Amino acid sequence: MYYCKEKLDYETIRNLYTQGCTKNELVGIEYERIPVDEITNETIAYNGEFGVKRFLQEFAKMHNWECILDEDVIIGLKKGHDTITLEPGSQVEYSIEPQESVTLLKERIEKIDSDMSFLLYKYGIKLFNYGVSPISTHKNIKLMPKKRYKHMADYLWGILSDVMMRETAGIQVGIDFSSEEDAMEKFLMANLVSPFMTAAFSNSPIRGGVDTGYKSFRALAWLNTDNERCGFATKLVENITFNDYIDSMLDTPMIFFKRGNDLIYLDGKITFNQFLKHGYDGYEATADDYKLHANMCFPDIRMRKFIEIRNHDCVGDGLEYAIPAIYKGLLYNKDSMNSVKELLKGLSGTDICEFRYNVPRFALQTKIKNVLAKDIALEILKIAYNALDKKNDEDSEYILPMVELTKKGLTPGDVNTYMNHLMVG
Repeated sequence: MYYCKEKLDYETIRNLYTQGCTKNELVGIEYERIPVDEITNETIAYNGEFGVKRFLQEFAKMHNWECILDEDVIIGLKKGHDTITLEPGSQVEYSIEPQESVTLLKERIEKIDSDMSFLLYKYGIKLFNYGVSPISTHKNIKLMPKKRYKHMADYLWGILSDVMMRETAGIQVGIDFSSEEDAMEKFLMANLVSPFMTAAFSNSPIRGGVDTGYKSFRALAWLNTDNERCGFATKLVENITFNDYIDSMLDTPMIFFKRGNDLIYLDGKITFNQFLKHGYDGYEATADDYKLHANMCFPDIRMRKFIEIRNHDCVGDGLEYAIPAIYKGLLYNKDSMNSVKELLKGLSGTDICEFRYNVPRFALQTKIKNVLAKDIALEILKIAYNALDKKNDEDSEYILPMVELTKKGLTPGDVNTYMNHLMVG
């Protein structure tokens, strides 16, 4: 056996989550956008004279960012606690250090955007606020050469997994928790709310230059990526625990683990639970193996040292800041969570799961128990807004544009004037 001083047990895995307990109530954001040619709207490649790699290299030199490397491949940049990283299709993701207010997140994003503006113009690149590549499809978007991406692309078995990896862009939010009970209450609430927010923020009807007939093609791609590692982690029932979440991770087949610079490929032969109990080919499981495995699982809501809410299309025009504001209002306020529970009390976990599968096509016009998603989503937005407004929290203002849009049964994709112009053109 290849023994390791970090030999893993169940309690060590639990500690990876309990260590996240904090009195802080911060919000974080991961903000993905698609780099497209400002003239053709085709996705910009990683390599090439005006590719994403060259852009990042020059930006790092101009603004003193540190390069993040995968062996000798540039996969992103880091400055302090903020990062700019690349998704498999070279989608550009800002990961901003969590802040007390959405306004502070906004200021940091706008500073990076401002610093990038000159080089974006020079390279003819536009960072596109949209949920899916508007013109290029996965067949002509090469994977950026991060070592694990090629193997992930070969392994993920859903019929739209290539679309998910190479074409889509979303916005994710991070929320703190104070205890295991608090964490799992927020986790369950975020899962229940997530399909309604997916509907409200739908912004990817146009793909490959045509209207797909789906309000969120990004959400459709995630539904058809890999059911063993996507969707809801744990059942949507009360009184779930860290153990329930951990068990869902342990029961998921492994793709690979890492030793030094080498990836040891498993391709679903064993679950992590089997690896934990019996090892594999002389290797024993470590905490780093579990962290990597858990990051290769993509539930709509993911537990880490914080709660990661992952189910929104990329949006722009200021609506991107509504997303962290909504979850701040919902999940850091007991009255808000009780109000949402009351709103959704007639819906079972099965109802929510079935509803989630219909959302990509119809968004706010999807029905659940003969009620339009529009009406429930609007109430959720109002609950979040009121929670912040009562505390005189100015972050409430970011929610108002979504309230007005949702009242009309419209999503960002419905009013995306740039995309409408592109289609006419």
